[in-house]
Amino acid sequence: MTKRLLLILALMLAPLGGSAVVASAQTAIAPPTVTASDRIMGRADAPVTVIEYASLVCSHCGDWHRTVYPEFKRQFIDTGRVRLVFRDLPTPPALVAARAAGIARCAAPNRFYDVIGAFFHGHEALFAGGPVPTWYASGVAVSGRTQAEIDACLADPATLAGVRASATGAMAAGVESTPTFFVNGRRVADSSLTGLTAAITPLLPPARRR
Repeated sequence: MTKRLLLILALMLAPLGGSAVVASAQTAIAPPTVTASDRIMGRADAPVTVIEYASLVCSHCGDWHRTVYPEFKRQFIDTGRVRLVFRDLPTPPALVAARAAGIARCAAPNRFYDVIGAFFHGHEALFAGGPVPTWYASGVAVSGRTQAEIDACLADPATLAGVRASATGAMAAGVESTPTFFVNGRRVADSSLTGLTAAITPLLPPARRR
């Protein structure tokens, strides 16, 4: 995804009368600090933090979550060595991606990753022309909320503001494609299990490298 596309996306997600701030790759900084508003999987005291910027309509993101994530979770998250932070960067069709991101944010706190998993596992049907409302419904079904609760949450301006803030942070950090991963604040080009392992292992205490 090009910087121009990111700028268009930022403007689409900005509120009426507002403006978006976009940093070029030349002025890129580390991603924003992890806060309580982030969607985190793993131990708070894990020695390594992996931040993933992804779009729920991104085929490459879906591939990663279906093929790499299960083993990544088993090796690193379940063992307490890594905490994973998922951040939204909606890609075209941006309005579809942003609404899906909103649904995930509106889920019960312990159901966020269930919702994004449902969306990623629903890609085959969606990309084959399946109805977008049916795809949305798959996320709502595992959200721990009723449809009415999800709708009310989506109508709250704070929900879209959260998606927009995540996208703005991604652009400030120079993210230009999804998925993009940062390991303890440093971008990792190789998002395969091998590539992430190579980036994570040197950052672990010696006793926890195996």
